[in-house]
This record gives sequence, C-alpha cells and structure tokens, in this order.
Amino acid sequence: MKTCYMTDSGRVRSHNEDSVTILKNESDEYLLVVADGMGGHRKGEVASSIVVTKLGSRFNEIPSIGSKLDAINWLNDNINEINQDILTYGEENVDSKGLGTTVVVALLTSSFLIFGNIGDSSGYVINKSKKLHKVTKDHTLVNLLVDVGNLTETEAKTHPKRNVLMKALGASEKVDLDIFEVVDMEDIEAIMLCSDGLTTMLTDEQIEKVLNDDELETSEKVDKLIRKCNARGGLDNVSIAYLTRNGE
Repeated sequence: MKTCYMTDSGRVRSHNEDSVTILKNESDEYLLVVADGMGGHRKGEVASSIVVTKLGSRFNEIPSIGSKLDAINWLNDNINEINQDILTYGEENVDSKGLGTTVVVALLTSSFLIFGNIGDSSGYVINKSKKLHKVTKDHTLVNLLVDVGNLTETEAKTHPKRNVLMKALGASEKVDLDIFEVVDMEDIEAIMLCSDGLTTMLTDEQIEKVLNDDELETSEKVDKLIRKCNARGGLDNVSIAYLTRNGE
C-alpha cells in the first residue's frame, strides 16, 4: 500500500478549517478520515480537528477493528460521541456557536472496505479499469431536490444553494452516519477521500485523469490535484486522503 494525505487553505480563505489523516494499525488495517469544518471565529478547524484527532486516537488504541459489523458499530459509536463533544465545546465556548464539521471516513481491512459520511465530503474508489466511482452520497439540499425529482443532476451542479448542508456533526443531538460497503474489494485499486474544496473545483473526469497518471508518484498526484484547484481560483480549503494498492 502507498498512502498520502494533504490539506491546503486555497487562495481565498485566510485559514484552513479542514483536517485529514491516514492511519495503519498493527493488523495492517487502514483508517482514512477527512473533515471539513464550519463556524465563525476560526472554530471550524476546532470541530474538524476533534473528529480526526479522536477517531485517530481511538483507532490507534485497538489492535484490530474486528469484523465488518464491529467496524460499523465502532464508527457509529465514536461518531455519536464526537458529535456530543462538538456540541459541548460549542456550549462551553460562547464564541464558537454554530461550529460543526462534515466527515467522510474509510476503513480498509483484508476482508472488507466500508465508507461512512455525514455532509458533503466525499469518498471514492478507483477500480482496475481505472474508473473513478463515487461511493458516498452528499447530504445537501440539492441532492434532496434531485432525489424527489425537483432538480436534475446537471442543474444541481450549478444551483446557487448547492453547498447548503442538510446534515453535519455539531448540528443536532443525534446524527446518523451513512454507511457504504464496497462489495468487490478485489476490483479496487485505490481509495480517495476529499473535502468539497476539490469536487467544486474539478470534475470527476479531471480528478480521474490525474490519479491515473502512471508517471506521477502517489504524493505527486495529490499535490497536483491541489495545485489544479488553486490554479482555478482556490476558492476553498482542499483536503485529500489517498491510498493505492500499487506497490503492494
């Protein structure tokens, strides 16, 4: 396995509210996490950091994530605890009202690959045919409108309210993590998680082209994606976690 994760503030935002990590435990299981924080007075980065730090420390505490059901329960339990931590932080710090964060996570073991998400940070896989496929589904207003038939997917891409979130950590007392299983693990060459700073600046086709460039090393691919976003204006923070099986 080869891994790389990077985050960049972009060219417009004065600070970076994203957090990202990739961890491997003693059982050679991988945890990938991207969180995109929100909230005034520079507190978005607090919320995203709580997610990545606490999930990461708890992952490091266990020798193995266990079965697929164990992993799903572990994710749900920890995400709900972290949601409470964010709510508590907002209550105890008056300048942090409204802080919150998205989260997208992937757990890879020898027997399963699962994704979980809340918000509009995204999880992708690349298969052996070199095709990029989005696994997660964004919790946005426009996606809801698409689901009920009020918008087409094409209209949703340019809708003025396309960034309005319907779910986020820190937004309510109870959160439900959407879980997605990748059934055909043997067909997967790579995993990518990202904040919406990437997907609002580059199309899936543009992302796919960079990730399939065999002349680039793993870290060079991630760096090139970020540079492309910044070349197009860098309107948002960009975070990417990338794992490839090339070189196993």
